Amino acid sequence: MKIISSLLILSSLVLAQTQQLIVDAQNFEANDKKGISTFTGNVKIKMDKDKLNAQKVEIFFVNKKGSTSKIPSKYIATGKVDFEIVTAAKHYIGNGDKIIYSPIKQEYTVLGNGFLQEKNDNRKIYGDKIYVNQLSGEAKVNGSDNKPVKFIINIERGSEK
Repeated sequence: MKIISSLLILSSLVLAQTQQLIVDAQNFEANDKKGISTFTGNVKIKMDKDKLNAQKVEIFFVNKKGSTSKIPSKYIATGKVDFEIVTAAKHYIGNGDKIIYSPIKQEYTVLGNGFLQEKNDNRKIYGDKIYVNQLSGEAKVNGSDNKPVKFIINIERGSEK
C-alpha cells in the first residue's frame, strides 16, 4: 500500500511539472538531426495561459540531461508576432517583428518595432530591442536615433492641500 501511494504522489508531482504545448499552423517541417521543428502559416501557440501568434515559428530542441527525451531550448517567431505571458506575479502582452524566447533561461527578446505592456501596473515600453529575464527581473530596452525608447507609466499623485 505504501508503494502504491508513493507512486501516486510521485506521478502527480511529475504531471504537475508537465505542461501541454499546443501548436496550430498551416505547415510543419522537422529536422531531427538538427533538432529543429518549423511551423509556418498563421501559427498559434498556447501553453497554459501563455499565447504566441506569428507567421513562422522555429522551435529548437536539446536533449534533456540524463535522458534521451528532448526539450525546447529556444523559440524564434517572425512575421506579425504578438504574445501574452501570464506568470504568478506578472501579466505581459506585446508584439514585434521577431521574438526570441529561451525557456531554460526564461529570457525574452523582442526585436524590431517592439512593444511590451505589463498589464498589472499598465507600464508600456516601446523600442527596437526589448530584453526581459523573468528569473532575474532584469530588463533592457534599446532604441535608435529615429526611434528612441519610450516608457509610459501611470503615476498617482497625492492630493494637494
